[in-house]
Amino acid sequence: MADNVIILAGGQGKRMKSDKPKALCKVLGEPMLEWVISACEDAGVKDICVVKGFMGEYIDEYLSSRQGEASIVTVEQKERLGTGHAVMQAAEYLRQRNGGNTLVLCGDAPFIDKDTIAGALELHKANSCGVTVVTSEIDDPTGYGRVIRTNSGISGIVEHKDCTSDQLKINEINSGCYWFETQALLDVLGDIRPNNAQGEYYLTDCVGLIIEKGKRADAYISENPNVSLGANDRRGLLALNDIARKDVIGRWLDEGIEFTCTDGVSVGRKVTIGVGSTICHNVTLSGDTVIGKDCYIGSGSVIDSAVIGDGSIILSSHIYGADLAPNSSVGPFEFRK
Repeated sequence: MADNVIILAGGQGKRMKSDKPKALCKVLGEPMLEWVISACEDAGVKDICVVKGFMGEYIDEYLSSRQGEASIVTVEQKERLGTGHAVMQAAEYLRQRNGGNTLVLCGDAPFIDKDTIAGALELHKANSCGVTVVTSEIDDPTGYGRVIRTNSGISGIVEHKDCTSDQLKINEINSGCYWFETQALLDVLGDIRPNNAQGEYYLTDCVGLIIEKGKRADAYISENPNVSLGANDRRGLLALNDIARKDVIGRWLDEGIEFTCTDGVSVGRKVTIGVGSTICHNVTLSGDTVIGKDCYIGSGSVIDSAVIGDGSIILSSHIYGADLAPNSSVGPFEFRK
């Protein structure tokens, strides 16, 4: 049986002050949910169930218009009673896929990556685990669940509000990403109880329950320092955008692309830029834009899903969906579509 994914995307995110689900809030112009789905596709795990909740019709609308390799179904969480309760809504989906492994991800933690997904699965299978938790080590673990390690894996995860003073000193945290043996998850889902400070059904409780049934639990420390990051309000979302923006620009700097100044510069993660090109300040490149070799993109330019031929000069202009021949000269202050 092939491996599968459950993505938790039912959160409202009241502090976002949005009328749409939090997972649809955007990082570099793409919903956080899209970042998570595309990471699964990149890792080769394409059988996906999205758990929707608040204004779930927006999730359906987005997924119906999405192009990609994944096969995606949705289930509804009518009451938001915790992460464990969210996964319970996908029990029938799991039963139909028994015999494989199930990855559980948060739809509002956009920086999960294919290497982490694949590396954790490799450890999970090698150690014949019932559950493998993806973790990260951070300087300030405030607000995150702490991972309790033993000589043979882990003994459980304790949510921040339920930690003892000693447990609060632990800096290895739960990223909210798990690989489960599907049957092991099904065996304990119904045993979760809301015996905690929040009165919710925690998915983390599955770790201890799986151990009680004689299965091994382990943790995979991701090399990605941002794997556990999410956002609860607009300030947090801005921080995610800043991290993503700097990461993408850094990647192009490593490829030899010249940025005269990065103030106001935003480059989408699907954009490609040819060798020898220069990007000036206050430039937005988004969608599937292709910038050819030796191009000059002047300040104030906005280019979305366009192809800019080699050697072209774009001066303070907006270009949407156009296909420009090599050595084109546009602007200043032109609009092309």
